[in-house]
Amino acid sequence: MSNKQILEEQRVKFLDMKYSNKRKVNLSFLGLVAIAKLAVGIVLLVSACQRDTVAQDPMPTEDSNLETSIDVDPSLFVKEGLVKDITKEPCTLSGGTETTCYRITTVTARPSDHQAGPWCPSNITATPEEGGIWIEDGKVYDVDGNFIANLDEFYNDDEWKLYRDDGTVRVTRSKEECAAAARPDVDEEYNNYCVQCLPEYVDEDAGMQTFVIPVTPVTKTTLSETNRMSAVGVALNGVTFDPPAPTEAILSAHTLAPFDDCGGHINLHGGYHYHAHTGCPTEVEQPDNYAPMIGYALDGLPLYANLDTEGNEATNLDQCRGVYDEVRGYHYRVAEAGSNSFIDCFKGESGCKFEGDGDGQLCDATAIRDRPAPPPPGNGRTNTPPDLE
Repeated sequence: MSNKQILEEQRVKFLDMKYSNKRKVNLSFLGLVAIAKLAVGIVLLVSACQRDTVAQDPMPTEDSNLETSIDVDPSLFVKEGLVKDITKEPCTLSGGTETTCYRITTVTARPSDHQAGPWCPSNITATPEEGGIWIEDGKVYDVDGNFIANLDEFYNDDEWKLYRDDGTVRVTRSKEECAAAARPDVDEEYNNYCVQCLPEYVDEDAGMQTFVIPVTPVTKTTLSETNRMSAVGVALNGVTFDPPAPTEAILSAHTLAPFDDCGGHINLHGGYHYHAHTGCPTEVEQPDNYAPMIGYALDGLPLYANLDTEGNEATNLDQCRGVYDEVRGYHYRVAEAGSNSFIDCFKGESGCKFEGDGDGQLCDATAIRDRPAPPPPGNGRTNTPPDLE
């Protein structure tokens, strides 16, 4: 028996215990003890196999552990966030690997497990509950009336004034106004506006997104950046984790497009999506106080929250914000909410994202060949996507 077979057997047994088709997963202390006993037994079995076998596969080293990952588990996705059942199909990943992928078509006009909005307050006397949030220089700010009233001081620019003389805030009020303001080249008429696009503005096709991600992640040694991709990944509730928002473009027009308290807002072409993780979407709790799982990256590697249950950040992350442990394999820990990002690059070959239900479209991600990630500590937030996300 090879060590790789033993490791796979251990992982499969643990996954059978670890996950169920529930939004929250809790394992008891006795379960952890059982796993520890199983690990001890496997160590003894490995020793026996090594004595009886002439040729053995090498055990994973610290470096090769980064190549060890766990398959995508489709049962973790919230059913209410899916348009149809998750299926398997052939696919070609960004690095040219031909493999099997999951096709996941989700509802993105609005999230299925929490409220969307509000975004813009109506008056400069509004409380934090009446508006969303804004992120700047790694910090999160409440977009309340006071924030709107003092944007000129916040940005040290006297041209900022999103409110009228009577204190009411200029807010986009229709689909047409949203389309004119929620883009990098903001229509001049909507300079000094607060941009608020509502779920009902989203067309039926734009209210669905299809993700094609590898069943088994294919990791590689050459890292690739995420900011030019159509998505970083997908939350367990089916909502897109988007690349960094091009805030510099919209701010240059003295226009603000806040996120709601869950870190999301709406694009007419892609529906509701996240630019920050603040703890709203469905999570899968871990048995060891580790950060909860929140979704999958486009390369099929799992995404975990920034903080563990005790409020601690991971300290041993690699350039992509990835880390390996024996329970979860290689996975990512997303960045803090104020960073306008989730991960800094892809460790694995990525799949595809299609607008709408994607019927008839096979994933060939070689059309968007991997581009090398920027050197650390770069985070890929300097390039501007073609549309304001």
